[in-house]
Amino acid sequence: MTKDEKLLIYNFLKTTSDSLYGFSSPHFPKDTPQFLDDVPAQFTENAAQNPQENFSPAYSSTPESTRPQNAGASDTISNIALKIAQCQRCPLAKMRMNTVPGEGIKNPFVLVIGEGPGEEEDRSGRPFVGPAGQLLDKMLAAIGLSRTTNTFIANIVKCRPPYNRNPEPNEADSCRSFLDAQIAALKPKAILAAGSVAIKNLLHTNEGVLRLHGKILDYNGIPLCTTYHPSALLRAPENKRVAWEDLKIFRTKLLELNPDYQNQK
Repeated sequence: MTKDEKLLIYNFLKTTSDSLYGFSSPHFPKDTPQFLDDVPAQFTENAAQNPQENFSPAYSSTPESTRPQNAGASDTISNIALKIAQCQRCPLAKMRMNTVPGEGIKNPFVLVIGEGPGEEEDRSGRPFVGPAGQLLDKMLAAIGLSRTTNTFIANIVKCRPPYNRNPEPNEADSCRSFLDAQIAALKPKAILAAGSVAIKNLLHTNEGVLRLHGKILDYNGIPLCTTYHPSALLRAPENKRVAWEDLKIFRTKLLELNPDYQNQK
């Protein structure tokens, strides 16, 4: 492993720890350690005896543009998060405090997809932790879903757009391979798309939440339901009743897929 790869992993772990503590973690030194490159595996004694023991395909330094399109299918969520952390594909990378890859269990029944991180998410590195996130948690709980038991929550883009604006098309396109890799790794049984940005980017359509909310659609063989983004519901509370009807439709579909999904651990 190179010193740059070690530093990347160190910064990723420290950011995660800091977000959990809410301040600089006491488990990490004040000054960043100096890392050295490992001795190449082919020069070690063990490698000469059994070279396969020193080969790990979990992380590849091959540029994204030269990888097979289905390469994400073999990635783990942790590997994808590391790649997101080092991403510099679009201007959002220069303005972020933290990347926000997503949060939840690694074998979710449902994948929730929003639009992008806000200010509090950018600060913490976690998705949906502000007022909109608190509302989302209540919405999910109402139909037996939770990010701690049967759900994973992600966004179209992994860095905060300035002033919480909608992601630009080029920004969403730059992040799309990360989302595709996450879907391939998580293998959700159903998807809940929250808001027009998620709907339009996932389905490559010009129709938004006003036309498609409450409908069960298909995303590459996965049932997908659309509803209002929680932040939109905070701005227009009168739509909460409509969103509840959307969620009841989604719950009916989830029960068809697995009548016992609420007990998934």
